[in-house]
Amino acid sequence: MAANIKELQEMAKGLHEHGGISDATMDRINTRVAAREFRERIEEAHVMNGADIQNLRARYKMSQSSLAYALNMSVVSVSKWERGEKIPSGAALRLLNLLDKNGLDIFA
Repeated sequence: MAANIKELQEMAKGLHEHGGISDATMDRINTRVAAREFRERIEEAHVMNGADIQNLRARYKMSQSSLAYALNMSVVSVSKWERGEKIPSGAALRLLNLLDKNGLDIFA
């Protein structure tokens, strides 16, 4: 994390201790710093194309239907990803990345 963010948080703590910043404002600052620290610990999800998803399914011997069920998606969505008509995004992409990296145990 950028040192300046932590420095700003420390400055805010000093102001808070002396009544210059309200409890609510200090809570918002601490929450934002914690969120930034959390985001920095998480790997960025890499885009997966149709071949990547087909290979992933083959590696774990999953049908389109079972992958769709595991991701809480429709079989049509998985099929469109594999044909290159759409690309997975959001939570589905994050789960595909986790499955790729950690295997089926992510669903246990």
